[in-house]
Amino acid sequence: MKETLDILAFGAHPDDVELSCAGTLMKHINAGMSVGIIDLTQGELGSRGTIATRYEEAEAASKIMGIATRVNLKMADGFFENNEANQLLIIEQIRKYRPKIVLMNAVSDRHPDHGKGSQLVSTACYLAGLMKVETSMDGVHQKAHRPDAVYHYIQDYYIQPDFVVDVTPFYEKKIEAIKAYKTQFYDPNSEEPQTPISGEDFFHFISSRMREFGRPIGATYAEGFTIERFIGVNLLTDLS
Repeated sequence: MKETLDILAFGAHPDDVELSCAGTLMKHINAGMSVGIIDLTQGELGSRGTIATRYEEAEAASKIMGIATRVNLKMADGFFENNEANQLLIIEQIRKYRPKIVLMNAVSDRHPDHGKGSQLVSTACYLAGLMKVETSMDGVHQKAHRPDAVYHYIQDYYIQPDFVVDVTPFYEKKIEAIKAYKTQFYDPNSEEPQTPISGEDFFHFISSRMREFGRPIGATYAEGFTIERFIGVNLLTDLS
């Protein structure tokens, strides 16, 4: 495994990344790029499953996607804050893996942790580039590093995307990665409480959202993202 990564994707909970941008990650992995995932919390407040099953499911999903590395920062599910301690935890990971691109939660969403996680990671990405913010890992001083770009994936609530990625060839594998979270999603034999994402119709929602994002660019399935700054291109023909 390469120590540095091309893309580092953050999620407030295990399965956030799979639900929102697994296709995009797999497309870049297929193109030869290295990708990692950082989960902020262990999803311990979830109505279904346990911390132990979430780790097992996250590992299974990572293998399906071909993720190079996955780390859980063990922040408090539901109660983590955008504070110095949590910022430093993320800065350490950014400086360790030195990604070119960082993906993170939606700017606003049904689950309040998504918006909080979005702001926290965005803040840390900026601070990671400041030399006077000092961090170390395993006793070794870390050099400052700021990603070239940060993008927010779109989750439950509809947000107008600034750009979309055609992930049609990876749709089936994305669904497979999501279903690796067996305790969280549809299982007709489960006796656990029903949640907004545990019904069979939730997969129809995922498919419909991806079709909606794909239609304007002539793709069957796409994933949407929002930006924090303008995207620069060299030629208009780079855009599609």
